[in-house]
Amino acid sequence: MEITRATSIEGGDEILTPEALAFVAELHRRFAGRRDELLAARRTRREAIAAGGTLDFLPETREVREGDWHVASVPDALLDRRVEITGPAAPPKMAINALNSGARVWLADLEDATSPTWDNVVGGIKNLRDAALGTLAYTSPAGKPYALRTDLRRPTVVTRPRGWHLSERHVLIDGEPAVGALVDFGLHFFHTAQLLLANGHGPYYYLPKLESHREARLWNDVFVFAQEYVGLDRGTIRATVLIETIPAAFEMDEILFELREHASGLNAGRWDYLFSLIKVFRDAGEAFVLPDRASVAMTAPFMRAYTELLVKTCHRRGAVAMGGMAAVVPNRNDLEVTAAAFEKVRADKTREAGDGFDGSWVAHPDLVPVCREVFDAALGDRPNQVERQRPEVEVTAAQLLDVASAVGEVTEAGLRANLYVAVAYTAVWLSGNGAVAIHNLMEDAATAEISRSQVWQQLRNEVVFADTGRRISPELVRSVLAEEVERLRGEVAPDVFARHYEPAAALIADICLSSEYVDFLTLPAYELLD
Repeated sequence: MEITRATSIEGGDEILTPEALAFVAELHRRFAGRRDELLAARRTRREAIAAGGTLDFLPETREVREGDWHVASVPDALLDRRVEITGPAAPPKMAINALNSGARVWLADLEDATSPTWDNVVGGIKNLRDAALGTLAYTSPAGKPYALRTDLRRPTVVTRPRGWHLSERHVLIDGEPAVGALVDFGLHFFHTAQLLLANGHGPYYYLPKLESHREARLWNDVFVFAQEYVGLDRGTIRATVLIETIPAAFEMDEILFELREHASGLNAGRWDYLFSLIKVFRDAGEAFVLPDRASVAMTAPFMRAYTELLVKTCHRRGAVAMGGMAAVVPNRNDLEVTAAAFEKVRADKTREAGDGFDGSWVAHPDLVPVCREVFDAALGDRPNQVERQRPEVEVTAAQLLDVASAVGEVTEAGLRANLYVAVAYTAVWLSGNGAVAIHNLMEDAATAEISRSQVWQQLRNEVVFADTGRRISPELVRSVLAEEVERLRGEVAPDVFARHYEPAAALIADICLSSEYVDFLTLPAYELLD
């Protein structure tokens, strides 16, 4: 096993210990082969859809869907999740702000909101270890101190490792890069599991990007081995699965069943779900061409089918259902704009609470009171509303795939916004920051993925823009991209533009204009990281 930059990185001597690395190596050797097989199975299913197939509920797992079973009892620390704040674990300032936010849960993100530089990977684990110890603190370059408050209840920490598709080039095992998910999980679990249990919490995880119950089964086997390795009871680990891919929407019951002794809930991840729809059905023609990203509301019938099925599935199985992200970032220089945005957030959270969700996500501490107020009104003294079974909900495959039901148009203005966001976010990601505010919205990798995917999809289908009447073409994309890049040039320092924005623009041009669809923006972008 080889670790690069093990001693030069801050916190490396504390996190990259021989014992922790031996655990990671054992995880990789036991499970990396199965991970590779499952990624190949994703490609096989995609090829079948490209050849004219579709998605449906699996006939071979019908007994699971129709059976009477429940997940394990939810631990006390995860019973009440009415407001969760999300954000990266790596910058200590953001970690401290999340822990001081008053939210019930902090989704400590090692995935979409983290640029996986080696410093961020190790630093994120160190911050989570220090948070579990209660010692996390930070002083800014200007001398401002940040520390954990002692006058409020700290959130339960639920950590999100990277998805199965990502590797970690700084950890070589038998000459090959380690599985990024196993590096994140392994280091976090090894260093924090006992500390978290001593605090009345536990090693809790959000699992991203799953596409099948077989992928959930792999995580369950990882959990069983990890608990045996350190001497913890089976079921100590708890996982919430993000249903953020269209294949997973057809396997919610099966995913919970595979993880049932470790499962605590499911979450509705909006942008990745739309990204997945484009990716999986990219050859399916205009029926799957989405309107402009900003106009695809959660009230669209196909999105309602997805979220209502999620709530029904969770509550039937005794699991919590978590709503989607409110990504608004307050603009304290424009209180009127911020007030209007907050009302939109309030309406969105009110819809979720009314549908039966047990809690929801926010991206900024100022939104915690808004979300909490809505769910307080819906829940009262109850920790959740799992008892609300939603028997009236019946969702078909056709409803889940009815993308044409979305109201909205494909516009050139939407193309321009997509290219701006894709380049701006990718540039910041290349600089080492995975979460960035763009136009008063907190963006992460999911929004960049849907943005660049829409451009590719529109080119593939030669759409005509509703606002200008022009047909999209590679020449038009290059022209609009050049204009948006020039706009960005005027918004950042010249050295920053040259170092990060120029390679980001080149990458976005390559993947949008490529004849072959790139499955994940972060794969080629990872090769450009310092």
